[in-house]
Amino acid sequence: MNFNRRDFGRIALAGAPALAGLTLPRFAGAATAASSKYGGVQIGLITYSFRQGVAKSDIIPNMVKLGISSVELMSGDCEAIAGAPAMPGFGGGRGPGGGRGRGAGEVAMAPNGCPVNTPAGQFSQAEANRAAGTTPEGRGGGGRGRGPASPEVLEAQAKLKAWKASANAATWAGVRKQFTDAGIDLRVLCYNMNVNSTTDDEIEYAFQMAKGLGVRAMSCSTTVAMAKKVAPFADKHKLMWGGHGHADIHDPEQFAKPETFEKIMGFSKYIGVNLDIGHFTAAGYDPLPFIAKHHGRITNLHLKDRNKPDKCEVSPNVVWGKGDTPIKDVLLTMKKKKYDIPANIEFEYPTPEGSDAVTEVGKCLEFCKKILTA
Repeated sequence: MNFNRRDFGRIALAGAPALAGLTLPRFAGAATAASSKYGGVQIGLITYSFRQGVAKSDIIPNMVKLGISSVELMSGDCEAIAGAPAMPGFGGGRGPGGGRGRGAGEVAMAPNGCPVNTPAGQFSQAEANRAAGTTPEGRGGGGRGRGPASPEVLEAQAKLKAWKASANAATWAGVRKQFTDAGIDLRVLCYNMNVNSTTDDEIEYAFQMAKGLGVRAMSCSTTVAMAKKVAPFADKHKLMWGGHGHADIHDPEQFAKPETFEKIMGFSKYIGVNLDIGHFTAAGYDPLPFIAKHHGRITNLHLKDRNKPDKCEVSPNVVWGKGDTPIKDVLLTMKKKKYDIPANIEFEYPTPEGSDAVTEVGKCLEFCKKILTA
């Protein structure tokens, strides 16, 4: 029951009047975002969707312009909005917890000839890594070593460290107020962690940030070992923490299989799942039965379109409606069952020529709205 390419085209055309405003100068209408809750389903946005071409200061104005009333805020974006000093080359507050894996534009080939950032290539590369006794690069937001840091970077790191040490509940409350004043519910904090580099002090910092923001849950792109390390902190703060899934079913440390998610949920009643239905589809699973079984422990969904793991495309993420992910069925099930789970747009497919992230996010929002209001 997915939309096909023709369906998506009709949706985009139907939304043309609303989307036309995206090419105009800065939003000059109401000061708050219109509700993006359709048929009882809260459609939101992870700010990672604005990682390219959108200044941190423009995140809220663009959400207001689009009419998106719920947000999953990346920790680096949160720090930037709060006034953290920018790291050189990152344009504003991309500190620990900001990355999400291999950098854009880097396409390595797996032993079977598929790009490693495709399901088929990813699985083949995982097998090759295990045989060679190595691990994939950039997993769980950890990034890769880039050689000795320059004096400029070291100085910036010291300034950021001092700033973070001075941050307190009022710092984060100020960030929340900016979203609240714009009519946006700051519902989830995404703070990515790496078991090899995230200290207990940083885990505590992450939870203090979350509590200061007043979010209902945290999401995190990481590994099983890190989830076990986080569990006592989640218990201490009584705050839900959702592990974000990927598609590598061959790596037991990755959240990809249903049983791996169930394993980490066993660490604490406050450990849940940030289910990315695109990655789950690419791993070879149907998100619908998983949602039905575990909806009470799902902190939020990530919406994107990917294909099942027998495909070998250059880009693993495709324009919504062109892949195998059952976005339509998931949204209609959420509507029918009245699940209180935010479904957040994660824009990751290649930006079409002549377009930009804000315009494409608007198309994704219209895609969801059309389904839920039909």
